[in-house]
Amino acid sequence: MKNKTNNIGKTFIGQVASNKMSGTIVVSLEYTSRHPKYQKIITKNKNIYSDNNLSAEIGDIVKVRETRPISKLKRFTTVEIIKKAVQTL
Repeated sequence: MKNKTNNIGKTFIGQVASNKMSGTIVVSLEYTSRHPKYQKIITKNKNIYSDNNLSAEIGDIVKVRETRPISKLKRFTTVEIIKKAVQTL
């Protein structure tokens, strides 16, 4: 019997803003839109809570997928780490 991966739900790519909770990361999604009156391009951010099953660190670029509610705020799970953050000392 084959293992099927669950591909239901939207996927987003964002940067890890925080990993201070146990098993949870905060992912910042950045998107642009045009102002309706002034037509200027505006950059907006949205923070989402995701299950940290891949041990992502702050600054990593990750892909997250929508899942069933895991807790009060967590609605996403980490699918893959696209780019690791550069460690500076």
